[in-house]
Amino acid sequence: MQTYQDSASSSNTVPPAVPQTDDLSSTAPGQLRVIKRNGSVVPYTDDKISVAITKAFLAVEGGNAAASTRIHETVKQLTEQVSAIFKRRMPSGGTMHIEEIQDQVELALMRSGEHKIARAYVLYRAARAEERARQVPEPDKAHPSIRVKQADGTLIPLDLGRLEFIIKEACDGLPEVSYEHVLAEALKNLYDGVSEKEVNTSLVITARAMVEKEHNYSLVTARLLLDKLRAEALNFLGVADNATQHDMTVYYPKALAAYIEKGIELELLSPELRDYNLAELGAALKPERDHQFHYLGLQTLYDRYFIHSNDVRIELPQVFFMRVAMGLAGREADKNARAIEFYNLLSSFDYMSSTPTLFNAGTLRPQLSSCYLTTVPDDLHGIYGAIQDNAMLSKFAGGLGNDWTPVRALGAYIKGTNGKSQGVVPFLKVVNDTAVAVNQGGKRKGAVCAYLETWHLDIEEFLELRKNTGDDRRRTHDMNTANWIPDLFMKRVFQDGEWTLFSPNDVPDLHDLYGKAFEERFEQYEAMTRSGEMKLFKRVKAADLWRKVLSMLFETGHPWITFKDPCNLRSPQQHVGVVHSSNLCTEITLNTNKDEIAVCNLGSVNLAQHIVDGALDIAKLEKTVKTAVRMLDNVIDINYYSVPQAENSNFKHRPVGLGLMGFQDALYKLHIPYSSDEAVQFADTSMEAISYFAIKSSSDLAVERGRYQSYEGSLWSQGILPIDSVQILQEQRGADFIDVDVSMTLDWNSLRDTVKAQGMRNSNVMAIAPTATIANITGVSQSIEPTYQNLYVKSNLSGEFTVVNPYLVRDLKERGLWDAVMVNDLKYYEGSVQKIDRIPDDLKALYSTAFEVEPRWLVDAASRRQKWIDQAQSLNLYIAGASGKKLDITYRMAWLRGLKTTYYLRALAASSTEKSTVDRGSMNKVASAPVAAPVEAAPVPKACSLDDPDCEACQ
Repeated sequence: MQTYQDSASSSNTVPPAVPQTDDLSSTAPGQLRVIKRNGSVVPYTDDKISVAITKAFLAVEGGNAAASTRIHETVKQLTEQVSAIFKRRMPSGGTMHIEEIQDQVELALMRSGEHKIARAYVLYRAARAEERARQVPEPDKAHPSIRVKQADGTLIPLDLGRLEFIIKEACDGLPEVSYEHVLAEALKNLYDGVSEKEVNTSLVITARAMVEKEHNYSLVTARLLLDKLRAEALNFLGVADNATQHDMTVYYPKALAAYIEKGIELELLSPELRDYNLAELGAALKPERDHQFHYLGLQTLYDRYFIHSNDVRIELPQVFFMRVAMGLAGREADKNARAIEFYNLLSSFDYMSSTPTLFNAGTLRPQLSSCYLTTVPDDLHGIYGAIQDNAMLSKFAGGLGNDWTPVRALGAYIKGTNGKSQGVVPFLKVVNDTAVAVNQGGKRKGAVCAYLETWHLDIEEFLELRKNTGDDRRRTHDMNTANWIPDLFMKRVFQDGEWTLFSPNDVPDLHDLYGKAFEERFEQYEAMTRSGEMKLFKRVKAADLWRKVLSMLFETGHPWITFKDPCNLRSPQQHVGVVHSSNLCTEITLNTNKDEIAVCNLGSVNLAQHIVDGALDIAKLEKTVKTAVRMLDNVIDINYYSVPQAENSNFKHRPVGLGLMGFQDALYKLHIPYSSDEAVQFADTSMEAISYFAIKSSSDLAVERGRYQSYEGSLWSQGILPIDSVQILQEQRGADFIDVDVSMTLDWNSLRDTVKAQGMRNSNVMAIAPTATIANITGVSQSIEPTYQNLYVKSNLSGEFTVVNPYLVRDLKERGLWDAVMVNDLKYYEGSVQKIDRIPDDLKALYSTAFEVEPRWLVDAASRRQKWIDQAQSLNLYIAGASGKKLDITYRMAWLRGLKTTYYLRALAASSTEKSTVDRGSMNKVASAPVAAPVEAAPVPKACSLDDPDCEACQ
């Protein structure tokens, strides 16, 4: 193999003491650069790759004329593939190490089927690595050959001693990680003149690349990122120039005090935070909790949540949690003790507040609520007033749910102008564009969902709003839509009956009716159409309209299917109003009218944190829920209200929505497959416990703080709890159209007596939100979702990296099955374990992904939860091989099982993971595996913009 050397590197010699950086003055902006082994940086060119591959071929096959043509064509193709990979990964230019290029050359050879060439190339690289290891001496603690450029432009030798300490500290206590490996790989990416920032970036990227082989490197990566955070924040606050995690016992208390003063000075924080005993709060900070973060969680906080000044983050993780806690405890009698209590709950990851609360608690404008629900009146002034309310609510980071059913339909008579209405759709186009124009505080996209009831004459055009064909002036590509479906329509679908569409100005009371009262009035209006008393209507087959709903849902993802009657018949507040729609994420079911904009105040219990010693820790859960409900109740009094109708509604009814996340993680800890009766039972009992403790906590708060204003006459005041309201739905809908399990395990009779005696502080207490982002922060699966994939590629501001299911890794390690081949297989099968022969059947069942879980299990588990919840839940439905029949069965089942709402429909996507990183050569032992394509495929698809910082559903 001496006939071909590492031609992509210009030198195989021992690096000189002080390497010189090549002249890059001719390098164009955005061009790729290569770090050679001697530390110098050169422009990236294709020709050296071609030379290296050609020499590899010649060394094995020789240079005869017959082979030369094949070699030339193959080398050209492989070179283009390798170059395309780097240009796609770094479209704006960037720097890579010579080893990365050689890795891609090796993979290209294997993927192309040139196994002999690849084997020779691998052996040659290994031999050269051994030779270099023998020649290169141990570096000094001060690395003279790599100088670091300071902020003032001066160059100082790289402090290897500190670098080694930081990496050792990051790896401390974590099994199966090697600080030596991280250090060695990171040094490869450093070069003479590297900036201080790039040194940390090199550490982070190096450790991050190792995550797919050992999940604990995710923790290592987060801890290395902390070094950057500490340098940035502590320096800005004047606390310290550099600090290790070990130093934070001393520096965290100082940082909190300095941060509060600086934040107030910069008008980023409320001056009220100065009134706390900062010494006491600083002493309560727990630096060791920084080590709970996985990389994705900490990077998410850094990118989106930490308060910053001129793009410099001035918060550290524990300071961040304390700032939120202080913001929520400001009205408490003993606010220092409560702030510490709230801090301990948040920083432990046992519970997490919603995104707006994390964004804005303790700031000058504390808009802490997640979503708002409005009803749009049927007059021009009211319509544009509602659109203005949308803009103001969206400005301060609120998601929106709009009820558009009252607005008259296309062709309806307008008395004031003696003309005809253009219907709902043109106004929705304005709503769509308003959501785009007014984003949520500049932190995430504006988001709105429009609701329309199924009898509205514009419903058929409403269903088509998200289509990519047709008149674009009557399309809304950026907003969500939902169908507000009465029970009578579903009965007509089951009975294959007719359905009548009306304009709401002709049937003004229908929107406020539900249950038997709605059915009776609807039939009276239908009779009027037959007698000639009503002229504007349309009669359709209910099954045809239902089929169109499902086909549009499959084609465009909208409208979401939500059910009017269970939302109202089971509402504790039916004595003072009507639920006219749900919210942006379909988990809130609160009354709205012209004077009241309903408000969602959300937070989520991390269910996985409450699995202790293989069981649900009921005592810990009770403690968590009690504090969480108190925090949520505080939101109502502290919250900034940008429109008066929201303040009026929130203070009158004081609704909150306590939810959960990490349900799938809890199942993993219990070794229960999602597709099982045991999982359905656990969904039932875990939600029962949360419901019990949430209701009790709100009732206890009523003793301390007083009942909410509209309590009298509510279902609560009658001793009717959420589990009891299922009977109301059964009576109104009819026994033939509902199938809900109503079993229970706790002492609900005593709680009924308690509520009747003490009252309730909050009109509504529970709702399960999507939790997409706060689940990332805490490192668990979002909400009640099954795992989307066991391995996927994540993209963020820092690039791409692989995320692997840590529970799967744990179980495979225990059985001696976790190795490089398994990683390869998981990549090839897009995170699925079902086709990997050597994985046992019990693990295949446990680690089934979302599209491998039959939707009936999702619906059954949701039904068991719904009986305990006074609001609703964001329920995504995953359907593999979706067909009209399968959708029809699933959504009929959802209605029969008593669900109030559903959220996104997720049909199996066609795109796949980056199979280019997968070797399908002889080393792989998976039977009958196809050969991967020799080019990079698209990144793995993500459910509901999973992990996307701009996802409108993030909570």
